[in-house]
Amino acid sequence: MKSLNRLFRPKTIAVVGGGDWCRLVIEQCQKMGFDGQIWPVHPKAEELAGLQVYKDVASLPDAPDATFVGVNRFATIEVVRALSARDAGGAVCFASGFLEAQAEDAEGADLQAQLLEAAGDMPFLGPNCYGFINYLDGALLWPDQHGGKRVEKGVALVTQSSNIAINLTMQTRGLPIAYVVAAGNQAQSGIAAIGEALLDDDRVTALGLHIEGFGDLRAFEALAAKARALGKSIVALKVGKSAEAQAATISHTASLAGGDAGAEALLARLGIPRLNDLPAFLETLKLLHVTGRLPSNRIASISCSGGEASLAADTGHDLPVVFPALNDTQKTDLRAALGPMVALANPLDYHTYIWRDTDAMTRAFSAMMDPDLAMTLLIVDFPRADRCSASDWDCAIGAAIGSRNATGANVAMVATLPELLPEAVAEQLMAAGVVPFCGLSEALAACAAASQPLPDLAEPLLLPSPVVSPSMIPEAEAKLRLSDYGLRVPKSIQAKTPGAARAAAADIGYPVVLKGEGVAHKTEAGAVVLNLQSGGAVSDAANMMPASRFLVEEMVTGGVAELLIGVVKDPAHGFVLTLAAGGTLTEILADSASVLVPASDAAICAALDTLKVASLLSGYRGQPSADRAAILRAVKAVQDYVIAEAEGLEEIEINPLLCTPDDAVAADALMQRKDFMR
Repeated sequence: MKSLNRLFRPKTIAVVGGGDWCRLVIEQCQKMGFDGQIWPVHPKAEELAGLQVYKDVASLPDAPDATFVGVNRFATIEVVRALSARDAGGAVCFASGFLEAQAEDAEGADLQAQLLEAAGDMPFLGPNCYGFINYLDGALLWPDQHGGKRVEKGVALVTQSSNIAINLTMQTRGLPIAYVVAAGNQAQSGIAAIGEALLDDDRVTALGLHIEGFGDLRAFEALAAKARALGKSIVALKVGKSAEAQAATISHTASLAGGDAGAEALLARLGIPRLNDLPAFLETLKLLHVTGRLPSNRIASISCSGGEASLAADTGHDLPVVFPALNDTQKTDLRAALGPMVALANPLDYHTYIWRDTDAMTRAFSAMMDPDLAMTLLIVDFPRADRCSASDWDCAIGAAIGSRNATGANVAMVATLPELLPEAVAEQLMAAGVVPFCGLSEALAACAAASQPLPDLAEPLLLPSPVVSPSMIPEAEAKLRLSDYGLRVPKSIQAKTPGAARAAAADIGYPVVLKGEGVAHKTEAGAVVLNLQSGGAVSDAANMMPASRFLVEEMVTGGVAELLIGVVKDPAHGFVLTLAAGGTLTEILADSASVLVPASDAAICAALDTLKVASLLSGYRGQPSADRAAILRAVKAVQDYVIAEAEGLEEIEINPLLCTPDDAVAADALMQRKDFMR
């Protein structure tokens, strides 16, 4: 596919079709001051929106840079074919009824394939797509209203939803938007490819992605690499966290990793912070537009109310942000600015003694802005303009801008309620390099997201192999296969009868563990008995089990913690490696962390450190610590197996991994895969 740059930054725009949709595209370009040529195309009309109309693509004066194709789905294919033949720069395919409609119309998928063939290497957006708005150049292939205006630089937004794209243009938060792109079906141009093209524009400061699904994983890796190389940030709003989006599973691993964990791990691996709602998404982009990534998560808050100071502290409590204690320099400078009546702390309530004194407020704000801080938040809520006067708040605006100019620090003005920061004030602050945050929780979420450090460069993802109908590999066989890659497993013997199990126990030596084979969740099914001390106890336990085959194993003692190691093939994100509290705690604690294969040693150790049971691994309250090196070897053994045997593999689960002061032993193993003849 050719570059999207010509499509997104056109000098000539063709609009194919009649009716209100196409008329609106032309009118929006005229309204925004597009200074290129616009060529309407219609077989019968002579004039559209005051412009000369051409009867078909072949009649155009030249190959258009960008074309809005606003005809039905069948005609769309032929128009795209004609544009490709003329070496046009690209197209927006507005029509629906393609792959997205295949559940209702079997013809839709075939039509989308025909559209791809017709386009050849000419790029297009959609189908089922509103198109894009270029607010930098006033070029709009957009058949509807929007709420934006021309800017000289700003953030780019890409979404799979045209309606969300419209809504984002209607924001009144002072965020300068350079581009809005609706990706539609992504038949050819996916979100990642679109994002790369937008980052190529020097006037784009940051990129925001609304993602329903990732698609081409290699394209997202390339997008993240380009952003890193350009020093620009990407943030994402990824939908799909709900339990309703997750398929039923037969294992703890699949439950823990199902649905959303793969997406979370992918974004973390790519260094793309994830926001949970549109307001925080927009506020983070606003921060990134002004400052870029923050150097740390150390922030300060200053307000003229103790209530707001407490609210700031509490709102940030569960977020990865830090309000460091004031240092001696801050205390000295604040005392000089505020006098003896103010208790000095961070967050700071500076009272109202200096309100309306812009110079004094500037000194106080500047005193708070230590070089060790990544951001200082000035909490100011403006009165509603329809019933009140905001003239007394000019001092706060002046002091915010003055302290920014005096210190060069990262400064933000924050309204605790989003509606209490007028858009005109937000734009004034933005122009002066002060971040205007609409909402306290959104501001702190933005600081947390923008301060996430870029991860180390990772190896390319292990792409998911085709989905298969797997078989359950017996536990003994699963352990044998994994032990070939270095996983430590207990000594074991399979037995077909209770008597054979008793004999096996004698060979292994007591105490032993008895398991019923062919059962996924042995504890819940009564198919595992621990610490059997005699032959009689073994045969009695076997007779009571809901199984006809048995596995007798050595009893591993001295464990300080139990972990789960699992891998699930996620068709959307790759192979998800999950670490979690193991044994009976897996469901009780819901304590897990996921990374994608291949994961580095550092990534695996970092994931372990996030677990609630990490304190047990480190030796809780004087107890022995687990052998972290042995745990890492166990995880890497499982990962090595996955990399080498990915074809046909669907799932692996080690639960529990018994962690002792000098070992890490896989007490149970579940594997689902389909073996192919080689």
